[in-house]
Amino acid sequence: MIDLMPRSEEEAAAIVRAHAESGQPLAICGGNSRSGFGNTVAAEDRLRSTGLAGIVAYNPGEMVMTVRSGTPLAEVEAALQESGQMLAFEPMDHRPVMGTSGEPTIGGVFAANVSGPRRLIAGAARDSLLGVRFVNGKGEIIKAGGRVMKNVTGLDLVKLAAGSHGTLGFLTEVTFRVPPRPKTERTVVLSGLNDAEAANAMAAAMALPVEVSGAAHLPLTVTWKFLAGKLPEGEATALRIEGLPGSVDVRIEKLAAAMSAFATVTRLEQPESQRSGRKFATCCLMPTARRGRSGASRSPPAPAISWSQHSASKPPSTPSTTGRAVSSGCAWRQAQKPNWFVAISRRSVAATRR
Repeated sequence: MIDLMPRSEEEAAAIVRAHAESGQPLAICGGNSRSGFGNTVAAEDRLRSTGLAGIVAYNPGEMVMTVRSGTPLAEVEAALQESGQMLAFEPMDHRPVMGTSGEPTIGGVFAANVSGPRRLIAGAARDSLLGVRFVNGKGEIIKAGGRVMKNVTGLDLVKLAAGSHGTLGFLTEVTFRVPPRPKTERTVVLSGLNDAEAANAMAAAMALPVEVSGAAHLPLTVTWKFLAGKLPEGEATALRIEGLPGSVDVRIEKLAAAMSAFATVTRLEQPESQRSGRKFATCCLMPTARRGRSGASRSPPAPAISWSQHSASKPPSTPSTTGRAVSSGCAWRQAQKPNWFVAISRRSVAATRR
């Protein structure tokens, strides 16, 4: 396959237009770190966004960033780190899961609508996206949205492009919100819970008024990867709380007291919590909600939940009848959009009311 790496938006449009006129198929790719997603494209040429790199506009005071789509995700996060800001949706790194070795790009993050453990309170990449520029299938350059929410009128092509995996257009530029990084972060770890027990504990935690910002269940096969193997022996169920120091102190006490009914509780202070937080997005186990005939999301009973070990090099090939393996809320199959956290939270509240 021949890689075509345009250096400008106009050059990318010319490539798409030429292939459209000749009827030749054209594969679209960013850093190639999520190459296993979607249907395989039979094409001799591959259009890559890596030549379209660089931060176009970023004023930390506005909390908005505009970046060319081929910019490495690491470069974006480094710039935000310097200004005390972040990508609220906490995009996961799919390379350990997919067995790929490419460099994730910011365009690929939005094209795949990637998210991480913070999705339950911050949403996915789509929820932070304000504007896009892309080349459609005719080779036309399209602009949608802007740097503020009020610029979005009519058909919301911005949200439509997020999660389309390049099927609607070749992203060349993205504009998104970048909120401040939480001042304080602490994590509660429950030790020795099996899968069903961990699901019940996480459901109970998220039903509490303490605003858990991330939850992950780590099996024995991956706990050694965290904090140089210093986590307590056995499986680990991690629950994270973020915010202002005084608020976090109060909420972590309430959470630890409530979770002590489920298992032995260990607390990770700010340095350890931050070091281990990013790994939760690639090594955690999460169940998926099932959808009924009406399309509504509903949670399976705890014993029937399907789990997947996300430290494996490839996704599972045979999903169970009760659900599909998902990674931080992102389904292996593009068509499925699980909403497990909302489902179990609602179930917990309903059980409490009964």
